[in-house]
Amino acid sequence: MPKADNQTKSRHVSLVARVAVAVLAIGWVLRGQDWRELGAVFQRLNWWYFALSLGVYTAAQLVIAVRWWFLLRAQGIRIEILTTFRLHFLGLFYNNVMPSSVGGDLLKGWYVTKHTEKRLEGALSVVVDRLIGLVGMVTMALASYAFFLRGRAIEADMSEQGGPGASLAAYRGAAAWVAVALVVVAVVLLIYPRTRAAIGRLWTRIAARGTSLAKRAWTAIVVYCSRPGTMLLSLGLTWLGQSIVITAFWLLGRNLGIEAELRYYFVIFPITWVVAAIPVSIAGVGVLEAGVVTLFVSLTGTPGESALALALCQRFVWVLASLPGGGIHLLGGHLPREEIFVDCENSVN
Repeated sequence: MPKADNQTKSRHVSLVARVAVAVLAIGWVLRGQDWRELGAVFQRLNWWYFALSLGVYTAAQLVIAVRWWFLLRAQGIRIEILTTFRLHFLGLFYNNVMPSSVGGDLLKGWYVTKHTEKRLEGALSVVVDRLIGLVGMVTMALASYAFFLRGRAIEADMSEQGGPGASLAAYRGAAAWVAVALVVVAVVLLIYPRTRAAIGRLWTRIAARGTSLAKRAWTAIVVYCSRPGTMLLSLGLTWLGQSIVITAFWLLGRNLGIEAELRYYFVIFPITWVVAAIPVSIAGVGVLEAGVVTLFVSLTGTPGESALALALCQRFVWVLASLPGGGIHLLGGHLPREEIFVDCENSVN
């Protein structure tokens, strides 16, 4: 069988597998939900709170795009900040709307090379940007847990729910969810065909281009390491963007009747965001919602219907805020001006 056919078949199998994971996860999170109560929760929703969350999330994405802009400038890549915004929202669209969790990063890395002669450095900036985002989410979750939750009772009054036995059961549910997430990560890294294929392609390209490419990549990494101020600024922008989004979702959760304190949001949301970024589902569908519902119910005693309503609102916010990226792609806003002009000439001819 030709190599192209094998790759096409692998992509189809991967897509089917991710769809299956999404369906199973959605089925699991919907299991046992009281639909009338869920409808009542949504009836309590004040749409101004939803609009606030949407606006704050969109503003936070501009902050994250500025973070990437600083990383590009560290490599001497000086593209306009508006171009950075357009490329960022293009990636956001393919991450949150289209059936891929890494496609957005790949497209950003590809199209940024059309705006600079430093193509390797531009593509590497996307990888560093994603790593800083993940580090920011993990450190935020760990710091919030260490300072706010470690050794403290969970939000719900366990005396009304069966005492220590109920508390143990609640933590057992959260631990089980984390264990499942770790197993999924291991499966992705060891078995997932696209992961193996991507690593193989990367290694083949590096080997083919020889030591010159490796030296350029190493030089680019050294540039970042020699600029601790830029890296700290990027990490600070990560925390700023994440913090304002989490605070907006806390206000939205209060409107939905969730009594959990803000500190729990700073633990639960970063953890679920990291897990949802693993490409085992379509844009993290199902996996993200299952994580939010399980952790809110287990750690704070929140009713499942309220937690599910919050998770669904978060998904709607992500999708709506990402839609402009689709328009940017259709209108060619992600391309350099000279390429847009050439495309227009070709279409006329």
